[in-house]
Amino acid sequence: MKLDILHIIRIIRFGGKNLWLHKLRSFLTMLGIVLGVASVIAMLAIGEGASFEAREMIKQLGSNNIIVQSVKPPREATSQSNSFLDVYGLVPSDFAKISSIPSVENIVSTWETKQEIWHLAGNTTGRVVGTNPDYAQTTNLNVENGGRFINKVDMDMGKPVVVIGSSIKNALFPIGNPIGEKIKIKGNYFTIIGIAEAKIFSKGAETFEAEDINFDVYIPLNTARIYFGEFDVKMRTREASWVKFHRFIVRVADINKIMATSTLINNILESTHKKSDYEILVPLAQLKQEEHRAKIFSIVLGSIAAISLIVGGVGIMNIMLATVTERTREIGIRRALGAKRRDIIYQFVTEAVILSAAGGFIGVIIGVIIPQIVSRFAGMVTIVTLWSVLLAFLISVAVGLTFGIFPARKAALLDPIEALRYE
Repeated sequence: MKLDILHIIRIIRFGGKNLWLHKLRSFLTMLGIVLGVASVIAMLAIGEGASFEAREMIKQLGSNNIIVQSVKPPREATSQSNSFLDVYGLVPSDFAKISSIPSVENIVSTWETKQEIWHLAGNTTGRVVGTNPDYAQTTNLNVENGGRFINKVDMDMGKPVVVIGSSIKNALFPIGNPIGEKIKIKGNYFTIIGIAEAKIFSKGAETFEAEDINFDVYIPLNTARIYFGEFDVKMRTREASWVKFHRFIVRVADINKIMATSTLINNILESTHKKSDYEILVPLAQLKQEEHRAKIFSIVLGSIAAISLIVGGVGIMNIMLATVTERTREIGIRRALGAKRRDIIYQFVTEAVILSAAGGFIGVIIGVIIPQIVSRFAGMVTIVTLWSVLLAFLISVAVGLTFGIFPARKAALLDPIEALRYE
């Protein structure tokens, strides 16, 4: 066993020495492997990051939840001939009917409007969400330490209190704790009682949230009615809409009854809403679809990037065949001195594997760095997984081994006498 190990070490040292004698050629040969491995890791990291963002955003809505939201139908279906007021969406009777479904554990409603939010001379645009105290628990919304979410007293008394999103806090209060401070919305002042923890949001992800929820501010629903009413008026276009509720978030106790409950909700709303002014979204179904799409996406990206590894393997085989021709006389001398065919095969296969392994190692380093650059400058979430690194590296070694066998076999089958005569 000791002799075998020494023999292997000697073959590796000899192969490394031969490759080092032609440094530039060796580097250019393994460049295809370097680029292949780096592209496999980088593309899988970008794909995994995008999929992770989408899955996390869907999970944030709650796997046990069903989202029912008002949707503005075509204008001719919502307004009278000479009216600029659009009346549509969910109403209190819908809330009562959905609440009576046995499988429904809880239901919260929201009324929303987009407004300019001011603090002193600073301002930003955010979405005002009027809701009730159960909203935080139903939507898995957490409030940072030192603050709280709206409660029943705030709701009953219509208090002008607000919980601000993390992006609102960063925009208007970059320094210090804003709890207890006041912000102005549509000429009215609201006291900050809490800061919602940041949630993942990606504009490129196909999810239920069209707006960045970190720019939301939450106030009691009764407060929203007092300060904003139920009308949303756009002065520039002279259009207005009247919506009682923009959204119901329905929590189902048994996750196995989610699809059946969503069907029942649709049947209830379909009987009273003659125009298409609502839609039902099921995060659980979307989550399963996203996970399936993520698998396909990873396979496609990995397959595309793996093609460059095959191209790199062809480059190794090509240069190894040229090396066999260059070293024909050397092979003849070694065979004449007693080297067996398997020794020649081991030698050339070892050199091919060294090229591919070295290229794979460099490719891994570059492949791990590229996603960090993408995250920093493109603002995308990228995730480098251990399995993608190992997969890319092992494939690179396997490619070197596979494409090195044919040149090695060709070298081993050379006739020693003919090889000695080769000029």
